[in-house]
Amino acid sequence: MLNNKFKEEEIKKVLVIRLSSIGDIVVTSPVVRWLKLQKAWEIHFLTKQAFAGITAHNIYIDKHHFLESTSLLDELKAENFDLVIDLHKSMISRKLAFLLKKPVIGFDKLNIKKWFLVNFKINLLPEIHLVDRYLASMRSLGIDDDGLGLDYFIDPSASLDDFSLPENYNVLVLGAAHATKRIPVEVAQKIILKSPYPVTLIGGKDVLSEAALLSSSGQVLNLAGKLSLAQSALVMQGGEEIYSGDTGMMHIAAALKKNIHVFWGNTTPVFGMYPYYGFKNNVVSINHEVFISCRPCSKLGHKTCPQGHFRCMMDQTIEI
Repeated sequence: MLNNKFKEEEIKKVLVIRLSSIGDIVVTSPVVRWLKLQKAWEIHFLTKQAFAGITAHNIYIDKHHFLESTSLLDELKAENFDLVIDLHKSMISRKLAFLLKKPVIGFDKLNIKKWFLVNFKINLLPEIHLVDRYLASMRSLGIDDDGLGLDYFIDPSASLDDFSLPENYNVLVLGAAHATKRIPVEVAQKIILKSPYPVTLIGGKDVLSEAALLSSSGQVLNLAGKLSLAQSALVMQGGEEIYSGDTGMMHIAAALKKNIHVFWGNTTPVFGMYPYYGFKNNVVSINHEVFISCRPCSKLGHKTCPQGHFRCMMDQTIEI
């Protein structure tokens, strides 16, 4: 909602706030592009230092700011923004927007409706992607959807020269911020067996043991724990299809316009965070879901399955 009156013709400099996570920040990328290309405004982006690499090479961002800056408020006030677009909607982002004393545009995170779905399995959520909800919140600015989907700009210095990748391969994303979003080893093994091409594994150091179990096959190239985020994106860019859970890498794959098989665990595409391509791109994603009564059990994720069976992943039928 717009909290302050403003005149669009007076806007020249805008601050966009999205503090975390990888996927959430990638999903904000159309907003930055729309503002830059359709309005030619100076675009600043505020996030956490840990996520600096996600937006570092975005050609539509003029300046970056980081939450950890010891003089952040003074730094932001000195920019004298004309408008703040708060896409994070937390206590911290709201406080910052308030202290800047500038017009603010936010959006409804629909947390109450998500709570009803998680706790009572009552679905009150609109059938609309988060990107389209962002767009709806900015209609007062005269912004239109350009149909181009998400953006992810890979660090041009990133290279895969140290790795020997097959000519044709599929990519299996093992990592995720929450364990109940990760594809378990048993399911990953079935995916590898069904894949028409060799499979390259990517993920962080937290999935090294899982990757080691899967890499005994000659069908598998294990790159888990060996790549930067930019290198992982390069691997996906060169792959044929991506197999992933509900992860930040899934959204980067969508930004790279790759065909994706998404294996949903404790979360659901109903939350509005499925792969987003834009109406001008002829790319597809396929959702793989197990419809059981306890799902979704969280809008984010858990360390372990609250019910102990993890059927939402373990009962996946692998048809790829």
